[in-house]
Amino acid sequence: MPSERLSPELVDLPAGWLAALIRGGKGCCPRCGKAALFRKWLKPVERCAHCQQDWSLQQADDFPAYIGIFVVGHLLAPVVIAMIVTWHLTAWMTLAITLPVALVMLLVMLQPTKGAVIAFLWWQGIGAFRQERRTPDAREEKP
Repeated sequence: MPSERLSPELVDLPAGWLAALIRGGKGCCPRCGKAALFRKWLKPVERCAHCQQDWSLQQADDFPAYIGIFVVGHLLAPVVIAMIVTWHLTAWMTLAITLPVALVMLLVMLQPTKGAVIAFLWWQGIGAFRQERRTPDAREEKP
């Protein structure tokens, strides 16, 4: 197994930042899209099994959780308002329903969000990552 990562010419780099985020959100390596990004639920692999990109450099920290809380809060706010205003549920009943739903929603979206954040950091070359872009292929250029 080589310790050096594959050169950009040997890897199918994503066409843009959105493609990289989608790869990361699916739990695949944002650089090559071939191997898994996570070895455990929220623990990224040290190196990509295909392209040998070093993912131990990532520093997503708490940002995926902040994004998850922001999204879940905005999705559930109208539901909470409807539960209180329309169905006249008590505050305790609303809390008993929405807290487990919010917890499940947050847990479900945490790994894809972390994958997308790692992909964004890599795409932009933030931290210890080196920014890489796909070079136009000679076949794609028009004379």
